[in-house]
Formats: sequence, structure tokens, C-alpha cells
Amino acid sequence: MTIVQWSGGQEHWTHKGDIRLFLWHKAASPQVPHAGTIFFVHGSSMASQPTFDLHVPGRPHSSVMDWFAERGFDTWCMDNEGYGRSDKHRPINFDISNGADDLAAGSEYILKTTGAKQLLVYGISSGALKAALFAQRHPERVAKIALDAFVWTGEGSPTLAERAKKLPEFLAKNSRPIDRAFVHSIFNRDHAACADEATKDAFADAILTLDSSMPTGTYVDMCSKLPLVDPTQVKAATLIMRGEYDGIASLDDLLNFFKLLPCTNKQFSIMQGISHASFQQKNHLMVYQILHSFFSQPEPSYKG
Repeated sequence: MTIVQWSGGQEHWTHKGDIRLFLWHKAASPQVPHAGTIFFVHGSSMASQPTFDLHVPGRPHSSVMDWFAERGFDTWCMDNEGYGRSDKHRPINFDISNGADDLAAGSEYILKTTGAKQLLVYGISSGALKAALFAQRHPERVAKIALDAFVWTGEGSPTLAERAKKLPEFLAKNSRPIDRAFVHSIFNRDHAACADEATKDAFADAILTLDSSMPTGTYVDMCSKLPLVDPTQVKAATLIMRGEYDGIASLDDLLNFFKLLPCTNKQFSIMQGISHASFQQKNHLMVYQILHSFFSQPEPSYKG
């Protein structure tokens, strides 16, 4: 395994009570107008830097943080408790509600540090659930929210139906082991050809540099406790990002959630040639562009 080191950003630390939480910051380019402050939220089986600041030889723009920083966005990500560099010592399974608590602490730190009034929030998979729950609890902190690989009730999800077969195992312990084969399974379960082998390997190297096991809490929640988010309470402008081949949620499940979102500034994007881990797919630049279009869209001057 190649040990991965991260550079070009700045480490930050904040606290949730006595829990230390790690944040990683890549500043907006001073060469272009400031475009906003993005808070990226990782999923169930990887910490934040592997997801959002990945580098793959021969694959330009593998770091979404770098890509958005070049376009004037201040970019931040954070390891949830139980992941990466953040504290892992508590004997709990680090579920989605606990992750939303982390985002409350992290967002408070980012807002104070940067002077930003509100954040542009992106979450993927269980990170989308954490981000949505955070936005529900702290609407005043969120200008826009993008939910990628999101699931609402879980009805019609082949991925969750398969995962639920191991629910007793996940309930019995607070962590689950991961290895290179597991990371590859994230890509191979839906449509293996959506990502190239070099990216899968680089992603695995990055994930395994920081962790050899992952919390079970988000898996337990997604298999047995959905829905966790009330769409009527997500007040911010919202983008739902749905990979064409992603088995985490049915299209009907996502459309039913979308219909109930109260803000009329909302979008639903089906992303062609994308399975689950959208930033690590062959079509990643298309995904960046969809997200950039939403985050850079001017605020409506007339709202009726």
C-alpha cells in the first residue's frame, strides 16, 4: 500500500465538547473573485481527505477541493468523529445524528474563522444524510445544500436491501473492518466500469492510510432507521444529485423527497455514467460542473 500524504492545505482543529475534530482547508484562489465557502461532508466508509482531496497520477482535477478553490471557493472538509484524524475513542457506533452534531461544531468553527455568513454544503451518501439533518437543525447556517447519493426512506434501494442482510452483525459491534477489496466493492457493486482502476487504487491507498476500520452507525441507521430527515424542514436551496447507476436509493424515493422540499429554488440532476462515488468516477468533471453551476447560480432577485 502507498502511504498518502496531503499537502497544499491547512490543518484545523475544533471541539465538540471534549471531542477533537479535524478540519482540512484549501483557500480560494486570490486570482479570481471570491465565490463562497464550501463545507464538504464525507460518507460511511472513508474520511474526508480521501474523498475530497484525492490525487491520482495522470488524472487531472482528482481533488474537488483544488478544482473549486481555483474557481474562487474557500473549501473545507472535516473528519466526523470515529473517522480519519478525529477522535475515535468513545465506545459508540458514530451514527448519523452524531455526525450532524459534528457538522454543527465544524460549521461554527468555519463561520467564525472565515467570517462567512452562511455555507454552501455538499454531502455524499450518509454524508448527505448528515448534511441534510444538520441543515434541518441549523437552517440559518446553510445558504445552499447539495445532496449526492442521498436516500430518504430506503424503499426500493437494492444496495440497502443487500446491506440489511448483515444488520445483526452491524448491530453487534461499533466498527467494521475495511481493506482494499472493500474499497473496490464500493465501485463494483453498481457498475464497475464507471471508474478506472488507477482511481480505485489511489482512493483505497488514501482511505487505508487513515483507517483500517469504519464505524457501523451509519450502516445501522440506513438499514433500519430511515427516514432520518424531514424534507419540509430543509429550508435552503437544494440540489439532489442522483447517479444513473447508483443503487443507494430508488428514483421514486428521491423524487418524493424532492417534491416536499419547501424552497422553490431546487434542482434534481440525474448524472449520466455515474454510480455511487461520484467524485471518483470517469465523469467526475461533469459532476463538478453540475455542483459548480448550482453553487454559483445568482440568488433570485424576485421571489414572488
